[in-house]
Amino acid sequence: MSSPGRILCIDPSLRGTGYGIVESVQGKARAVSFGEIRNPQKLSQSTCLLRIHERLRDVIAEFSPVLCAVEGVIYVQSFRTAITLGAARGTAVLAATQAGLPVYEFAPRRIKQAVVGRGGAQKDQVAFMVRTLLELRETPSPDAADALAIGLACLNEFSRGTSVPRSPL
Repeated sequence: MSSPGRILCIDPSLRGTGYGIVESVQGKARAVSFGEIRNPQKLSQSTCLLRIHERLRDVIAEFSPVLCAVEGVIYVQSFRTAITLGAARGTAVLAATQAGLPVYEFAPRRIKQAVVGRGGAQKDQVAFMVRTLLELRETPSPDAADALAIGLACLNEFSRGTSVPRSPL
């Protein structure tokens, strides 16, 4: 299967959502854009969610991705944290879905396996490999690096030629 085109990749979080746009050009992964949506502690949860939605909508309009890859649900010990992460994730999925993008999810271990080679890799190892694989001049922020890693995992699935990633959400 050929490259799907530009992929919007998202690592959702209320205070620091990482995002990126990746694509494959002649079989080589390339970062088109990346960054993070920082929300100060003083902002209410609803305002943070609105800012995430608006920024992702702008990124989609600017770069015209054809699909979205998002990190799957992670295990957390606090119900409050789980609800907050779920709200940020839902907002990101909503922005992508409103733009007509199919949304695919990737488990955290699967992302680390695709980028670092082992599912238990640390954040700094993921960031280092993202920088290396995408030939970036600087190491992205942890949130942006995690988003780009999700995009690399998605591209990896497509490059295998067997099938598209796991069924869309």
